Amino acid sequence: MRGNQDFQGAMFSYISLEERVPQTHPLRKLRAAVDALLATMNREFDAVYARRGRPSVPPEMLLKALLLQILFSIRSERQLVEAVNYNLLYRWFVGLNIEDKVWDHSTFSANRERLFNEDLARAFFERVKHTADWAKLTSDEHFSVDGTLIEAWASHKSFKRRDDDQTPTEGRNPEVDFKGQQRCNDTHASTTDADARLFKKSQGDKSRLCHMGHILMENRNGLIVDVEITHASGTAEREAALAMLKRRDNKNKRATVGADKGYDSKAFIKGCRKLKVTPHVAAKDKHSAVDARITRHEGYKTSQKVRKRIEEAFGWIKTVGGLAKTKLIGQAKLTGQALLCFATYNLVRMGSIGGWWDAHHA
Repeated sequence: MRGNQDFQGAMFSYISLEERVPQTHPLRKLRAAVDALLATMNREFDAVYARRGRPSVPPEMLLKALLLQILFSIRSERQLVEAVNYNLLYRWFVGLNIEDKVWDHSTFSANRERLFNEDLARAFFERVKHTADWAKLTSDEHFSVDGTLIEAWASHKSFKRRDDDQTPTEGRNPEVDFKGQQRCNDTHASTTDADARLFKKSQGDKSRLCHMGHILMENRNGLIVDVEITHASGTAEREAALAMLKRRDNKNKRATVGADKGYDSKAFIKGCRKLKVTPHVAAKDKHSAVDARITRHEGYKTSQKVRKRIEEAFGWIKTVGGLAKTKLIGQAKLTGQALLCFATYNLVRMGSIGGWWDAHHA
């Protein structure tokens, strides 16, 4: 017999979110891992909140909501709050009951400098990294390094001469003709994002206002062990790579680092050797600083093969994590966002290695 739709809502509803989430859902193990990591950050959270006053939205909830935004490619915090409101899975993940009211989207903006800054984001990133270390998933001997451009939330029209104090007479979006103009970072700056730089990574690429992101990857399982955000420049990749290698664990232990031809310079090779790191850098066709002492070893070929895996991390944070173009203004905010993105990538990668993360299920 055909059933009829009943449009009368129930007066009482007894729903257990715990029962609604399948026991095999990958977010179960992810939430358990994240809760364990956040439980060790009480000292950091206490330091940024006042001892008196009205209780805030728990920082653990806000951070877990941001992880959902990264995992499910939610475009804005307004859409994130809307999704948490009606999605039972999201409510369960952040720790809200079915009756609880979701916070306003402006809560994220209000907590941007206090809670989502570089210090707290790096503290969370380091805890994820140490979890991988304890599980013996990372190598402390063999690394790869690379950089990528992250487009800034600024248009070419905002790139003006530093000494230009004139107010546009045509409103917010005036007509501008750049033809024949000489524009460079020494004389011009973006009025929208002062940290953005006009840059192109290769001859065939177009110039754009952007930041530069750098990562250090360990070669055993392709996990990210360090992140750096800098101004975009011709030397930024090599300078950031040396800074990250200097911060690595077990500095007294000899290591190798694989890199592309952009790192083939005397200064970088020399800097690596000072840090007890053998630079397995792809050699340029002409005027290469990479000599036979480096290329003759079998490990050099292995490093050159494995280093290409680093593009998987960049691809993930740009297509899934939403970092192809940042919506945040300033290098400091972008650094916090990038650290959370790569921490999430590491958690997903560890789940894939452990066999419990199923991207199709998520």
